[in-house]
Amino acid sequence: MAISLQLCRIPTRTGLFLPESLAGPGAPRLRKPLSVRCTGDSSSSSSSSVAVDSDFDAKVFRKNLTRSKNYNRKGFGHKEETLELMNREYTSDIIKTLKENGNEYTWGNVTVKLAEAYGFCWGVERAVQIAYEARKQFPDEKIWITNEIIHNPTVNKRLEEMEVQNIPIEGGQKQFEVVNKGDVVVLPAFGAAVDEMLTLSDKNVQIVDTTCPWVSKVWNTVEKHKKGDYTSIIHGKYAHEETVATASFAGKYIIVKNMTEAMYVCDYILGGELNGSSSTKEEFLEKFKYAVSKGFDPDSDLLKLGIANQTTMLKGETEEIGKLVERTMMRKYGVENVNEHFISFNTICDATQERQDAMYKLVEEKVDLMLVIGGWNSSNTSHLQEIAEDRGIPSYWIDSEQRVGPGNKIAYKLNHGELVEKENWLPEGPITIGVTSGASTPDKVVEDVLIKVFDIKREEALQLV
Repeated sequence: MAISLQLCRIPTRTGLFLPESLAGPGAPRLRKPLSVRCTGDSSSSSSSSVAVDSDFDAKVFRKNLTRSKNYNRKGFGHKEETLELMNREYTSDIIKTLKENGNEYTWGNVTVKLAEAYGFCWGVERAVQIAYEARKQFPDEKIWITNEIIHNPTVNKRLEEMEVQNIPIEGGQKQFEVVNKGDVVVLPAFGAAVDEMLTLSDKNVQIVDTTCPWVSKVWNTVEKHKKGDYTSIIHGKYAHEETVATASFAGKYIIVKNMTEAMYVCDYILGGELNGSSSTKEEFLEKFKYAVSKGFDPDSDLLKLGIANQTTMLKGETEEIGKLVERTMMRKYGVENVNEHFISFNTICDATQERQDAMYKLVEEKVDLMLVIGGWNSSNTSHLQEIAEDRGIPSYWIDSEQRVGPGNKIAYKLNHGELVEKENWLPEGPITIGVTSGASTPDKVVEDVLIKVFDIKREEALQLV
């Protein structure tokens, strides 16, 4: 579904000065109103972006924000208690049995092979646990969250039950005016854009920051690009919260979704001598009109390039894009000058890499089909599905057990986003199923899906009798 993308104003006071508590040495005091794109066109050539005044130092602001008395990113001393609660809500006896038996076990006529790395990563568990701590620490205060804490419907629903409320959105614009002084606001695992942090700091609210440290690492990378006057090429999805946040910390940037878009950019740099896919400057700007920083000029802003990525993207593709850009700059400026025109830091998340590596290994196993379990808006889960699809294995990406049934029927998503329903998706007789789950998926969700599978196969056996 196409959604129009437009610039919207985050409500802030005009003529605003940076609060004393956040104004360190070198921090600009006067701040003009900032703009942020809140909704997006779903086409692959578009991207959401955040525009910040060039005289505003986001790095200094973020550093001072983390030192303010109203900011917390380490929890409130309730870790043991909240982890115990999470274990009760999200762990699984079925997963425990699989792990105790080398990640493979047979129930009746169903053999399950579990990927070596799957499910909740450290950053996700940390984010959810700190959000739980926030409710424990502030039992009576209003608690808001700027986006879904993670991309998993089960966990997000649980937080709603705990009265952690999403900041409402109207017309593609977040309604921050509902947040009052003394409220608590949680920043999700994906982080938050600079505009949102500024708005919240102005309101003097308690900020609980659950941003994954790997995401913060990418922010540091694009800030290094900015300091060296490099344009950041961000490998990511335009509407993803993490990419929006990363772009807000960058200087000049362009966001590419995949290798095809990266090749278009590199072809333009080489004047059409790579594969001839690019055209005029006007066409370039039209193609990436929502994927570039304000005032972007491809003729002057593609001379020095740095690579960064949305941490949940496919590892191999990020690496290939980096190599392509490096080769392009070598060809354009000579091998001896490449370091003046290209810079790269490793920003691939370890957890994302481990789950993808485990999936590549699992698709080599003999399985009849694959179950990929995770939120339908989860980028890292989509790439696990992509690996199975590319191998030609029947693979079913579902976000919960509710997608299974009634009977031997399933509703699932393909990697490119198409929703499909299939009857008789489980073959008759003994079957072997490969199972993995995205980094935001609790083990309990995987268990609930497998119980549905066991029930279908048990009913099949009874009918044969």
